[in-house]
Amino acid sequence: MKGRGSILTKYHGNPILYPRRGSIWESRQVFNAGAVYLDDKIHLIYRAIGEDYISRFGYALSTDGFNISERSINPIYSRRVSSLSKIPSSSGGGFGGCEDPRLVYIADEKRIYMTYTAYGVDHLAVGMTRIHINDFLKKRWNWDREKIISPWGEVHKNFTLFPERINGKYAILHSITPRISIKYLSSLEFKDGEYINSKYENNSVLMTWEYVIKGVGAPPIKTREGWILFHHGIDKREPWKYKIGVMLLNLSNPEEVLYKSNGPILEPTEKYEYNGFKPSVVYLCGAIIRHKMLLLYYGAADTYLCIAYTWLDEFLNKLMDGRI
Repeated sequence: MKGRGSILTKYHGNPILYPRRGSIWESRQVFNAGAVYLDDKIHLIYRAIGEDYISRFGYALSTDGFNISERSINPIYSRRVSSLSKIPSSSGGGFGGCEDPRLVYIADEKRIYMTYTAYGVDHLAVGMTRIHINDFLKKRWNWDREKIISPWGEVHKNFTLFPERINGKYAILHSITPRISIKYLSSLEFKDGEYINSKYENNSVLMTWEYVIKGVGAPPIKTREGWILFHHGIDKREPWKYKIGVMLLNLSNPEEVLYKSNGPILEPTEKYEYNGFKPSVVYLCGAIIRHKMLLLYYGAADTYLCIAYTWLDEFLNKLMDGRI
């Protein structure tokens, strides 16, 4: 099924992940997954909330891109939260922990990097960690110590790393309003006191589908035409809906937007996108290319994990021709 005016097809088997009854850590919500494609398998790290309202990450595997063939029994990543906030997170609920993982594989390092929202009683910041590919594939969850890469005392979310160096530098995209803002770094060590300073400015245009731009979606995806970058927006005419749009960035100078969708490419239309913790929300943290098909792993109603898909070449052609 395709959403209104969308080139994407929503998988007939949606949702692909549900909350697991009886599990203390994922019985309430299972959503917003980062994705990495390795050896023709899709590895997903998803956000989960259970009986204690702590947000943690679980792991799932798909061998065909659509069906889940393996799922972790226990969390594979969590944060120590010394004291819990009394205010639920604005992004999916919960009273602390880690939210909305975004994964990239840096091949020459043989490491997977993960950025996420780090949430506690006194902070809503961007965290980053990494794991060696051998540990990841063998499910030895030996993550590096968390680094907070946004300034303490400020509210930041949705930072994401490019999956390869650009002009010899690591590149972290930290804002898309009022322009594409990228920090280029020689190292990702982030010594104590070293942060990425970022500023969000609402660059909205009245009566457009992205009256409020909420931030980046999945990490940038490299194609021969440019970097595919998804983002979230809210329409003033339908302020209860989260929607997803897309732009194409210059490969060597990704601050330059080459093409941008005229409207949302994905928005809530199905029952499972309305029946949950936060109705009428679709939220994207992970997308991959497999066998010339573009697969988007998105959260629905902040409760389930779903898939939307399309052929990559058709998608790019329509984007560049202004037909989406």
